[in-house]
Amino acid sequence: MSEETKEPLQEEQKEEQKAEEQVQSEAQEQATSSDAQESSGEEMSTEDLMALWEEALKEAQAGGQTQEQKQEETSQQATATTSPHQKESLPTQPANLEELTPAQGTGIHPELDFILDIPLEVTVEIGRTKMMIRELLKLNQGSIIELEKFVGEPVEVLVNGKLMAKGEVVVVNDRFGVRITEIISAKERIKKLGS
Repeated sequence: MSEETKEPLQEEQKEEQKAEEQVQSEAQEQATSSDAQESSGEEMSTEDLMALWEEALKEAQAGGQTQEQKQEETSQQATATTSPHQKESLPTQPANLEELTPAQGTGIHPELDFILDIPLEVTVEIGRTKMMIRELLKLNQGSIIELEKFVGEPVEVLVNGKLMAKGEVVVVNDRFGVRITEIISAKERIKKLGS
């Protein structure tokens, strides 16, 4: 730093020290005056104490503001005295940014791969009916329950209780199965959720 910029900084530091000493001396004077009042038998009310504190705070704030103003002035003077050739410039370099590409996945929606191992309950519903308790109590072995579905009508495939597809019943190796004939569209699924 040049001597021209050092001098204003030293003056500024001296002024700050003087302001601090002045605030400290005023605080000591107030303390000694309050001690004198207490020793003379007069007690200060809380209102008087609050007023003294407010005055001290205002003085401290005013002193701080003037110090900030002085610092700004000295910094402006210092920048005015320096020539444009003396200003330091920071070295700059262009940023090297890599181009982002989407992650390569194996499925249709690779970002959803983490949910593929969640187990779901798949139910095939052949049909439904409603019965009175009287009729339910009359059921015994060999009784027949009539369903609302007709022969050849597709059965419903439910996933976690929600209709997802329709199909027809088939037999595969002595087991029942369902051949999917229709997948329910998202709009139809949403309509059924509302009803």
